[in-house]
Parts: sequence; structure tokens; C-alpha cells
Amino acid sequence: MTRLYLPASLELLARLHAGEALATTAAVEADDDSEDSEYAALLTAAEASAELVGAGRRRVVVVAEVGRPGDPVTVREVVAVHVDIETGADPDDDLAWFATQEIGQLVQGADGA
Repeated sequence: MTRLYLPASLELLARLHAGEALATTAAVEADDDSEDSEYAALLTAAEASAELVGAGRRRVVVVAEVGRPGDPVTVREVVAVHVDIETGADPDDDLAWFATQEIGQLVQGADGA
């Protein structure tokens, strides 16, 4: 299995939750299984998410385990989601961790904020 950190938005997360598969072309893969490498991959994906969503909107990183890089991600492959706690969070702030069971609550009424 390959762990990927996929930059996303709340809109993309809602589509994933609704059953759509997401392409992994922008996904970041950790260099190894160390915490430092995985954290670096998360930060890189968070920066890409910030570019995707634009200023003042919540960054989202979907963490998924796929059979091999390039495989699309469905909600079944998701192992966690990292999201800014609030709209307009400082880009240097850490993202909050959410379990897969919480995706529905995250996307409920998602308007990109």
C-alpha cells in the first residue's frame, strides 16, 4: 500500500464523500514511513491545498492508502482528513486531524469556507 497526501478543498471532500473518486495527480507521497517524512508530505499537501482553495478558505488534506501511486482515491481508501479548524486560519497553523467517520460532518453544508 502507498500512503498519499492529497491536497483538496471542502467541495472535493464532499464529492469524495458522495462516492466520487478523486484523481491523485497532485498527491504527495512521503519519502518513507517516518513521522518526519509523513509530516513533511502533509505540509507540502497543505501548501498545495492553500493554492487550490485560495486565500481565506479552509485547507484540506485527504490521507489515503492506495494500491499504487496513480490509483484514484475513493472514500474507502481514506484513512484520515486534515482540515483548518476555521476559515482564514494562518497558513503556518497546523491542520486538525479528523477520522473518516467525521467526513460527513465536515462536508455538511460545505461552501468552501
